[in-house]
Amino acid sequence: MYAHLLLQSALPLEGEKSMTNLTTVSGFLLVTFSDNPQVEILQASLFLVFYLVALTGNMLIITVTSIDHSLHSPMYFFLKHLSFLDLCYITTTVPRSICHSFMHSGTISLWECILQCFAFVICCSTEMAMLTVMSYDRYVAICFPLRYEIIMDTSTCVHGVLAAWTSGLISGVMHTAATFTIHFCGPHVLHQFFCDVTQLLKLSCSNDYIPELGLSAFMAIMAFLCSISIGLSYINIFSTVLRMPSAEGRAKAFSTCLPHLCVVILFISTGLFEFLRPPSDSPTVVDFLLTVLYTIVPPTFNPMIYSLRNKAMKTALRKVFKERILYLFH
Repeated sequence: MYAHLLLQSALPLEGEKSMTNLTTVSGFLLVTFSDNPQVEILQASLFLVFYLVALTGNMLIITVTSIDHSLHSPMYFFLKHLSFLDLCYITTTVPRSICHSFMHSGTISLWECILQCFAFVICCSTEMAMLTVMSYDRYVAICFPLRYEIIMDTSTCVHGVLAAWTSGLISGVMHTAATFTIHFCGPHVLHQFFCDVTQLLKLSCSNDYIPELGLSAFMAIMAFLCSISIGLSYINIFSTVLRMPSAEGRAKAFSTCLPHLCVVILFISTGLFEFLRPPSDSPTVVDFLLTVLYTIVPPTFNPMIYSLRNKAMKTALRKVFKERILYLFH
C-alpha cells in the first residue's frame, strides 16, 4: 500500500527522462512483509517482547558483573561489554520498528536512516571483534593458566575492548560513507524494518554502488579471518582440555568455554544466513524472518546462554536477588 502510493508520486511526468527520478533524497519508506494492521500490531508486540527480554537479560548481566566482586575478572569484564554491545545492537533497530508498526507509519528521514545504518554497522563489526577477543581470553585461560593473570592484565583487557570498538567505528564510518554517496532513484522504498545496506543498494541508479560492494567484500573477509581465529583458539582449547587427567577439571574448563562458543555459533550462523541467502526483488516472509534471526535473536538469547550455562553467573544472580529482597523487606 505505502509502496504503491510512493511509486505513483515518484513516476516521471510525460516527456521527462527516467533520470528525473534522480532527486535529492529526503527520506525512505520502510515496508515490512504485510500491510495488514492486525499483522503489524502482532509483529510489534512480538518485537516488544523480544526487546524487553533482551533489555532485562543484558541489564542483569551488566549489573551483576559490576556489583559482585567475585566476577571482577577478564572473562566477565568482556561479558559486561558484550552485554552493553547487545543492548546497543537491538536498540538500534527494534524500538523504532515497534513505533512504526503501532503508528502505522514507516517513513524515516534521510539523517535518521544514515544514523541507524551507521550504528547498526558499528554494532555488528564490534560484536564480531569482541567475540574474537573473548575467544583469545578463553584460549589463554585454558592453555596458559599459570600465566593468565600476567597476560590478561587490566591494560590488555582495556586495549582489547578499545580495539574492538575502534574497528567497529572505522567500519561504520566507511560503510555509511560508501552507502550514502551513491545516487538513489525511483520510489525510495526499503523492504525492511530498518535501514539495511543491502536494501539501500537496490535503489542505486547506476554502478556507483560498486565501491560499497568492494568494501562489503573486504569486511566479509575480515569477518572470515575473525571466525578462523576463533576456530583456531577453540581447537587449541579442546585439545588442551581433552588432555586433562581430571574429569572435574575438564568439566570446569568446558563450563567456562561452552557459553562463549554457543554465543559465537549463534552470531556467526545467523549472520551467514543473511549473507548467503540469494537476493530477492520481492521479499517474502522467509526473508523477513531471516533478518529477524540475525538482528534480534543473538542479543535476546546471549544473556540466557551465559546465565544458564555458567554456575558463577547463576550464583551471583541468586545472591543479588536475595540482597534486593532482604533490602525491600527491611
